[in-house]
Amino acid sequence: MPRSRTLLNRIALALCGLVAVAVGGWLCSGRTSWRSTVPERWSALGAHTPLVPAERLASLRGQEWWTPTVMAAAAAATVLLAWWGARQLRTGSRRLVALPTSRSHLRTRALEDTLAALVEDVDGVAHCRSRVRGGTRTDRLDAVLRVRLHHDTTPSTVLPPLTRIASDTGDALDPYRFHMHIRFSARSHRRPHVR
Repeated sequence: MPRSRTLLNRIALALCGLVAVAVGGWLCSGRTSWRSTVPERWSALGAHTPLVPAERLASLRGQEWWTPTVMAAAAAATVLLAWWGARQLRTGSRRLVALPTSRSHLRTRALEDTLAALVEDVDGVAHCRSRVRGGTRTDRLDAVLRVRLHHDTTPSTVLPPLTRIASDTGDALDPYRFHMHIRFSARSHRRPHVR
């Protein structure tokens, strides 16, 4: 992710957090006019009275669906938030690959985008995602390509152009040892169903 986009994301999250804290503090202060718009039974509640009465909560807990539903919702929310947090950590700034022949650096994200664009230009390829690993302290770069083919294309028809792309990329990245791993999948071809 480009550095400017990361900075904008963090600024947007910080502003949303500040707005949420400010609105929450304003609502909790009790000096606002919103109290007249809440339902009458809620405004009659005391400071430590729950919104859901104990009898209603006990009747809900007595239902067979209540506990599995609450547990499944909590587990799903935990897994989704953990996955989102891991994705945020992983999408930081990408590594740089030093190119000694030109005394410059190449971002692995730029290499991934270039490989994906070259592969998507091959006839029969519907979509390509690429991931490049290595290059920080090693002399090896590994590219993993997930190539989705059109339903009428076989892997043997696209392998020669992909081999050429791998060879040209390896020559351009010399002195690194470049290896390309390809995983094929096919776009599903739905047949019409007769009812």
